[in-house]
Amino acid sequence: MKAERSLAWNTSESGFACDDGTRLFYRTWHPASPRQDGPKRALVFLHRGHEHSGRIQPLVEQFGFTQDWAFAWDARGHGYSPGERGDAPGFETLVGDFDAFIRHIAATHGIAVENILVVANSVGAVIAATWLHDYAPRVRGVIMAAAAFEIKLYVPLAKPALRFARRFKPELFVTSYIRPGMLTHSAQEAAAYGADPLIAKAISANVLLGLADTAKRIVADAAAIDAPILMLAAGKDFVVKEGPQQRFYERLSSPLKRYVRLPDAFHALFYEQDTTVALEESRRFVDACFARAPTPASFYLTADRDSDSARRYAALKAGQSCGALTKAWFGLQRVMLGMMGPVSDGMKIGLRHGFDSGASLDYVYRNQEGGRFIFGKIMDRGYLDAVGWRGIRQRKRQLQRMLEDRIAAHRGEAPLRILDVAAGSGRYVLESVKRFQDKNIEVTLRDFTQHNLDQARALAQHLQMNAKVEYQLRDAFSPDSYRVAEGQYDIVVVSGLYELFSDNAPVSASLQGVFSVLRDGGYLIYTGQPWHPQLDMIALTLTSHRGTPWQMRPRPQAEMDGLVASAGCDKLATSIGLEGIFTVSLARKPAAPVSAG
Repeated sequence: MKAERSLAWNTSESGFACDDGTRLFYRTWHPASPRQDGPKRALVFLHRGHEHSGRIQPLVEQFGFTQDWAFAWDARGHGYSPGERGDAPGFETLVGDFDAFIRHIAATHGIAVENILVVANSVGAVIAATWLHDYAPRVRGVIMAAAAFEIKLYVPLAKPALRFARRFKPELFVTSYIRPGMLTHSAQEAAAYGADPLIAKAISANVLLGLADTAKRIVADAAAIDAPILMLAAGKDFVVKEGPQQRFYERLSSPLKRYVRLPDAFHALFYEQDTTVALEESRRFVDACFARAPTPASFYLTADRDSDSARRYAALKAGQSCGALTKAWFGLQRVMLGMMGPVSDGMKIGLRHGFDSGASLDYVYRNQEGGRFIFGKIMDRGYLDAVGWRGIRQRKRQLQRMLEDRIAAHRGEAPLRILDVAAGSGRYVLESVKRFQDKNIEVTLRDFTQHNLDQARALAQHLQMNAKVEYQLRDAFSPDSYRVAEGQYDIVVVSGLYELFSDNAPVSASLQGVFSVLRDGGYLIYTGQPWHPQLDMIALTLTSHRGTPWQMRPRPQAEMDGLVASAGCDKLATSIGLEGIFTVSLARKPAAPVSAG
């Protein structure tokens, strides 16, 4: 039987380019007899930490889906992929690499993302979970085996000690304490693991701490994930703790989810002495996932009323999101802000115009502290270095990079027309267009307040723009703002707007308006805020541009993408910001069909 399964695939080796240009190694299993009863399907395997794709061959055979494709990569710093062994620029880089891998599979092998199912082990499972949360792919399902949401480090205060040590030695590495016999009861598998020269024995402290921080965030916000999930947990796991796996599972919003505990299994579930239950549950789950249709985009239209984020937002508005002591603490901060805030230029702008206003964001973008006396400047520096504002500045860089890529790719004699429906001061668009002074570009900047448009006009004059720039006082949520008679646009930008409004109906109507004025084949660049670590502090301390408490409902990336898809655009890519707080995404309006003849 094993020999027959081995002959069911033709294997090949290749590579793919990550977003930073790094080329990673991967293996492909091509089915010798592809399925004829539907579209191509694929299982994509993510190896455990320290390992590589060469150890995936037995899993492909044991899963036994002989008519389907299979893929496995060597993560950066592992196997035949480049990089120092066990290292990466950060854990978030590994997640971005995986997103690039899936996009490569879809583009190169013609397998739609919704026909891909992921099988992930240990650290690979955390990569998959983070990918689901941050990038929100419409993948068919994910199997997570012994997910490493919290590694058993055994040494007291190990993580604080590692953080402290990295101050003096940033390139610090940690050698694994795990012996092969602690991973599996199988002497044969333990011997194979111990003798494998491609297995990395150490992991960088940078990646290890990034894994811990990211896992904590993903477990806390697991309700944002609604993809089908099977979790396999080892009852005698010497490597990872089971509690975080259980909490992650309980919080999932997935309509199809299962938790299977294997009481006698060690960490390497799929390499154990007896893998019968793990494989049977996995095969049953794969069949169940492909038997049900993917969640339609229209499902998310009502998520503002019936979802975990909607319930959390209702609790925030009702004052039930935190306890009395927390409220008192933030109340004191609000009083202190009113008294001392005006000595900081940034806080002064926030108090006057709202901390979410275009004027406030433009100040944050400039990132130059100012204030009365030395104390005011010190306060302002601390204000500008808040995690949210650092994320906002990264969002600007990511948005500009995405916009500039689309400008550079534009071809043809006709002018490139760009519309920003809620531009604020227009800084990110104007600065980007400034770098293409040789191109024929027409820019339309719209905003709800004249003050912001006046700032945009002054900035354009300061930049000495060659491009034609038009300023329009309009409401991005009004249907009258989108007039097809005024012409269509090649690129439409919506940045920092939809995150400020919790209801989906006006956002959906705005997106439909955007779709109507977007040229066939044109691009939509939009931002999102899937989560925020300081919701209570912001709501109880800061005011919005409307003069009311700044209460936010983070809109999960799956929901934001669903609204965009419902309007008619197809998402192509997403960039993830600092700690996953903000995202920038690119979508495309389908090109007009080519007429025959």
